[in-house]
Amino acid sequence: MKSGAIRRLAVGLAVTVAAGMLGVAVPGQAQAAASSCEGRKVRSFPFSTGTVEVYKRRGYVCAVTLPKRPGVRQHMKVSLRAYGLRPVEDVGRYKYRAGPVTVHAGQRKVWVKGEVGRGKYDSDGWIRL
Repeated sequence: MKSGAIRRLAVGLAVTVAAGMLGVAVPGQAQAAASSCEGRKVRSFPFSTGTVEVYKRRGYVCAVTLPKRPGVRQHMKVSLRAYGLRPVEDVGRYKYRAGPVTVHAGQRKVWVKGEVGRGKYDSDGWIRL
């Protein structure tokens, strides 16, 4: 084989390997992105053991509860309720976050709650985002 053919073969092999590695990495990144809220973060409510983060996009409101100590399986909860509708909740024993939960709030006020272990956050009323 001539050196030009070997060079093209090596470049082709390198491109194929790189494309294969990207194909393996991208689904995991897409899955991670799909598991969190879309839109812009509008509020963050810290409490003793974690934080509730609230996002808004085109009339939809989304919330997640994040622990101060991620990686430890513990009780977590996130609850989001638009005025006049039932609350949407995610409760369980998680390592990294509870949620996301999403409601269509439009211009309505919302009520936000979050828990990590024994620490809790409650907006104690309706808030406008």
